[in-house]
Amino acid sequence: MSFMDEYVKPFIKDDLVPFVIDAAIAAAIIFIGFALVKKLHKIMRKALEKRGVEASLVPFLTNIVSISLKVLLVITAIGIMGIPTTSLAAILAAAGLAIGMALSGTLQNFAGGVMILIFKPFKVGDYIEAQGHGGTVKEIGLFITTMTALDNRTIMLPNGPLSSGSMVNFSTEENRRVDWTFGIGYGDEPAKARQVLLKLISEDERILRGEGFDPFIEVGELGDSSVNLKCRVWVKNPDYWPVYFQMQEKVYNAFNAEGLNIPFPQMDVHVHNA
Repeated sequence: MSFMDEYVKPFIKDDLVPFVIDAAIAAAIIFIGFALVKKLHKIMRKALEKRGVEASLVPFLTNIVSISLKVLLVITAIGIMGIPTTSLAAILAAAGLAIGMALSGTLQNFAGGVMILIFKPFKVGDYIEAQGHGGTVKEIGLFITTMTALDNRTIMLPNGPLSSGSMVNFSTEENRRVDWTFGIGYGDEPAKARQVLLKLISEDERILRGEGFDPFIEVGELGDSSVNLKCRVWVKNPDYWPVYFQMQEKVYNAFNAEGLNIPFPQMDVHVHNA
């Protein structure tokens, strides 16, 4: 009996043909499956963009779904070819765990970026304070958020601590309250100072009026050198800083014109001759 008859033909008959058939089926699954995943990727992208999902989040969501489906297709194809997939799944799980532990900080920032993009505690253009920094949000990435401070410094905050820590958003509400403390001398009348302040407030069109926006002016503290009046008004968010700074100069000029003293800390030194 020849080598062909003894070894090759039985192999072709018993092993090769089924293997080729299984390999063809596996290849077809991968080819057709990848094509369907690509089409699904485009459909998902359009659907997410139509729903107004954050632009930075769209490619992440579509890519993670596409990669997951492709990995599932490859594992299915390997199983059809008769290769055990249990060991492969265990290896992938172990590799994923090792990578996750090595990149724990990076993954935390990544997860934080996803949470920020989904729940939107702030958006680009908002002024926020977080992690000891304040600034206007310029970009929300998957790993870091970039802000510009009032002095034009660029601040980059990792999304992990940013999403899990405390944060103040000054741009969420349309209106914002302005608070001042104005001191007058103990010899001056608070009622007179109140009238001066009310006149200045009424002359500024940027200060809101109406129900719920009445100005608050009351004696808030009897200080060491002055009677301190607390003054609170409401303005539109963009007007906050202009009103805050300009009103202080107006009050200074008006108090001087009305004879109201603006005290400053003083110390009396008495010298006794021995």
